[in-house]
Amino acid sequence: MPLSSLPAAILSHMIAVNNVPPPPLRSLPRLKMSKYIDYGQLNALCHIRGLQSRSSCTLLSAHTMFIKQYPKIFLQKKHRLPKLFKQEGKRKSAEDIVEYEPQQCDDSHNIAIHVKKARGGLTLYEPKNFEEKLVEFLDILKKLPVYRTLHEHKTVWKMLKTIPDLTCQLPEEHLKTLSKSVISETWVKGSTVVGNDGFYIILKGSARPQTKVYRNLIEENESTASFIPQSFQEFVFSEDFKSFILAEMHTPSCDETLQQWSTFGTLEVATQTDSEAKEYSVITEEDCEILKIPAKDYTRLKSEKIKLEHKEKVKLIRKCPYYEEWPTLSIYELVALIKWKKFPPGHVIVESGKIISFVAYINSGYCDIYRSIVGLMKLQPKKVKKIQKLVCMGKLNEKESFGEISVLLQVPFTCTIVTGKEVEMAIIEDKDLFELDPVTKQLMLHTAKPTFGHLTDEDVINEYLQREQKKEWKNFKDKTMKNSLYYNGIIPGFGKWDHCWTSIPRNLKDTLVIY
Repeated sequence: MPLSSLPAAILSHMIAVNNVPPPPLRSLPRLKMSKYIDYGQLNALCHIRGLQSRSSCTLLSAHTMFIKQYPKIFLQKKHRLPKLFKQEGKRKSAEDIVEYEPQQCDDSHNIAIHVKKARGGLTLYEPKNFEEKLVEFLDILKKLPVYRTLHEHKTVWKMLKTIPDLTCQLPEEHLKTLSKSVISETWVKGSTVVGNDGFYIILKGSARPQTKVYRNLIEENESTASFIPQSFQEFVFSEDFKSFILAEMHTPSCDETLQQWSTFGTLEVATQTDSEAKEYSVITEEDCEILKIPAKDYTRLKSEKIKLEHKEKVKLIRKCPYYEEWPTLSIYELVALIKWKKFPPGHVIVESGKIISFVAYINSGYCDIYRSIVGLMKLQPKKVKKIQKLVCMGKLNEKESFGEISVLLQVPFTCTIVTGKEVEMAIIEDKDLFELDPVTKQLMLHTAKPTFGHLTDEDVINEYLQREQKKEWKNFKDKTMKNSLYYNGIIPGFGKWDHCWTSIPRNLKDTLVIY
């Protein structure tokens, strides 16, 4: 069709389309350089001379050089080491650590030793580690206790736990409390150290005993005992290092020199009226660093513990139902006679028909109350036998007491008391209870009641019958359920029916109805 025959609108549109300029050229995206490639090494690797050579000898040497230089184009990721905290003690140089070589120690099969060596750390067999710990321990003791951190207090406590003279006579909680107030004293050569005001431990240097008669660390009687200082017997590092210390030190007699970790003194404060109080003194033979545990701190610790126990006993008796309205002075009389005692689970405290030997106040745990009854047991289809059975009638929970009536009136118990789990009780023995004044004993008889004394024989029989009926009903249900499953080819515990069910599932209970 000629263009002249086309409409004018179409012609104008064709002219406009032909006059449209082409789209602009777009630039290619820029390549991102990898963080793990060394492009300098890559450029040098690509321009190795001989790679384009036709000679087989030159090409082989160039190929060998290419293979050797190829791993260098990859950048190695730098590992950031953890931050090291500044230590107050003097750190040993790396040369001193490298120079040490453990002797007479076969660690060829100990993986921990090789791991520590590979990481540049100290091994467990190096005395250098002990020296660093000792320097750190001495630096901590130089500080006043109020300026020590929690970590420093813990370090002192761990060190004190390794001294036999302390651990064999002091409880761990007492030692932990005393470790927060110990100090270190510096004594020059020829000084006389009097040890009747505290317990002393030689940390550095040596001393000579001046007297031959000493007392125990904690004096519980008036007799005196010969003082035998003990050496350092264990440390916190390794068994081999312990044996090294034991080989170097021995237990000296009173005439020999007291070496490092030897002890002297007492934790009992000597009063002015005590005629047997003596000075436990030693004479330093060189400059010494001596740790001191003041006797006054231990006395204050004992008094605080006594006050705390007194408050706990008063609180326990106050919460018992029979003593809620007792006067405070009468409760204090009972508190003075109380002793703590623990019983394991299943322990029979008192049997029915016997008189208990103490009054008990339950602080933690519970006790089961049993009453005895004559029951029947089937032997054959037409034969039965009478047996004595115990029926659980209730519990004694925390903050409850028992035994007052039985002790004061010497009346046998009508029930058996057995601990359900570990029970801690505050008890008052019968011989101490009889020494109370008549007013307190009459008050106890007036407020206390026999333990489960409201139970009658009829109540025990009804409880026993209900338990037996429930037991028979449960056995009947289990037997019927097993027979029903077996009739349908289901044997629990075998094949695909092996399930660990502690009870019948809920969906099975809804579908099975037993009459």
